[in-house]
Amino acid sequence: MDENIKSVVDKWLNSNIDESDKESIKALIESGNDTELTDSFYRELEFGTGGLRGIMGIGSNRMNKYTVGSATQGLANYIKGQFANEQVSVAIAHDSRNNSRFFAQIVSDIFSANGIKVYLFDDLRPTPELSFAIRELGCKSGIVVTASHNPKEYNGYKVYWDDGAQIIEPHDNLIIEEVRKITSFDQINFKANPELIESIGEEIDEKYLDAVSKLSLSPEAIKNQSDLSIVFSPIHGTGITLVPKILERFGFDNVTIIEEQSEPDGNFPTVVYPNPEEKEALTLALEKAQAIGAELVMATDPDADRVGIAIKNETGGFSLLSGNQTGALLIYYLCLKWKENGKLDGSQYVVKTVVTTELIKDIATYFGVDCFDTLTGFKHIAGLIKKLEGQRTFIGGGEESYGYLIGDFVRDKDAVASCAMIAEMAAWAKDNDKSLNELLDEVYSQFGMYQEDLISLTKKGKSGAEEIVQMMHTFRSNPPSKLANSEIEWLIDYQDSTAKNLLSHSEEKINFPKSNVLQFVTKDGSKVSMRPSGTEPKIKFYISVRSGSDSERDFEEERQLLNNKIAKIKEELNLL
Repeated sequence: MDENIKSVVDKWLNSNIDESDKESIKALIESGNDTELTDSFYRELEFGTGGLRGIMGIGSNRMNKYTVGSATQGLANYIKGQFANEQVSVAIAHDSRNNSRFFAQIVSDIFSANGIKVYLFDDLRPTPELSFAIRELGCKSGIVVTASHNPKEYNGYKVYWDDGAQIIEPHDNLIIEEVRKITSFDQINFKANPELIESIGEEIDEKYLDAVSKLSLSPEAIKNQSDLSIVFSPIHGTGITLVPKILERFGFDNVTIIEEQSEPDGNFPTVVYPNPEEKEALTLALEKAQAIGAELVMATDPDADRVGIAIKNETGGFSLLSGNQTGALLIYYLCLKWKENGKLDGSQYVVKTVVTTELIKDIATYFGVDCFDTLTGFKHIAGLIKKLEGQRTFIGGGEESYGYLIGDFVRDKDAVASCAMIAEMAAWAKDNDKSLNELLDEVYSQFGMYQEDLISLTKKGKSGAEEIVQMMHTFRSNPPSKLANSEIEWLIDYQDSTAKNLLSHSEEKINFPKSNVLQFVTKDGSKVSMRPSGTEPKIKFYISVRSGSDSERDFEEERQLLNNKIAKIKEELNLL
């Protein structure tokens, strides 16, 4: 056993952790599985800029009572320091994952033990409702226990501040400092004060659903198309609690729920991964939609902050839309309806992330609506909303990873509201004698066809983390000169805040927080973005290519040409 790992293991065995957990560590040692032992103890589970996420199990690099406890005690210390002499409160929610309720209770116990009032949801709830509850109840912070769409072995938690958004600068780094001060489990106060823990549930549900209902822009279209056939799957997650309710409130009365995936279950037994970005996760929903002649399929991830959709295509089958396509359609619909309703006066704006399709910016510009870019992660979108609050009006925003927000009463991506507005958009299109597929073609005809692809390379463990670092270093120090026969014009590096024009040899500063993101932009408008994932052992490559606008184009031919271009870029970057 490596001496450093042995030192950490011994520290755990000699601490005051439960005897059953000490036995688990001894069993791991005796198993002879050095790889698992190393990965469990070679580092501390990082409390990152959004919170915690990791594989569940015993060890310093695992999600368990002690790593969660250390993070929560550090956060409690920070909150008390920020709001000294105040009676502060926090809201706690959790998803359907294994141990999520257990971790939510541990978190609640520690906060209450530290004299902090806790509003704990009585059962699983969508992440966006946690954001809403923080704002509604006047909380200073909040936590949702979730690992989003990660595999079933994972859990985690996301930390929110008083605006209902995930923590950003300076709080994120200051909280990390407090968490690092917890060097012994003896510093964690696990002794709950039950008088400070209050159960919440239905009353917050009602207020949240009322707020989402007010987003509706086409009530007459829904009235005319109330029997629009919709198939919905919560993929064993929290979407089951509120998505059917909001669709009913909006006026949709022909919603079919995938029964096999309606029961919350942290093992996600009917899918490989509970990720609505993956076609496999929508298999049952697509089969049901085909069988009953549905027009729209929607599926949410375990904590219901992301939604994937499929729409009826010209052949009578179903096409899965990418996060970029769904986001572009939503922004088009929102801007169009705001314009038709006489609500655009120049103060409105939409937001996307730097790795999300530029089609959204093209659409917003056409309608006279500003489009702002942020770094990847919805906390940055929420941070901009907070900055512009009282000065500008936020219409909507999103990111390519299937997360969208409409309105600003929630400050994180919201699949519940998104499902409602996607369904309304489909009803509006049908009321105007077109399908969503035809609407997307119209958008492409007007603004040009965009095609995007995401390549995620999984690099597990210590060696994988080192490989990711080396890949980013290589692309920075030795970038290609061309991609798909087009010269790279711009190299944008968010880590050193520079945009370098490789053709004119000029350089500009960019006004973004530093982040390990690198972009290549070619003369013909193609864009490749790369970054290590902040929540998974992956490095991600986002490829975007486009063609000009043309109302007479052959879409299939154009799509194939763009896909060929993406394939060539993948080959040139050794991503195949």
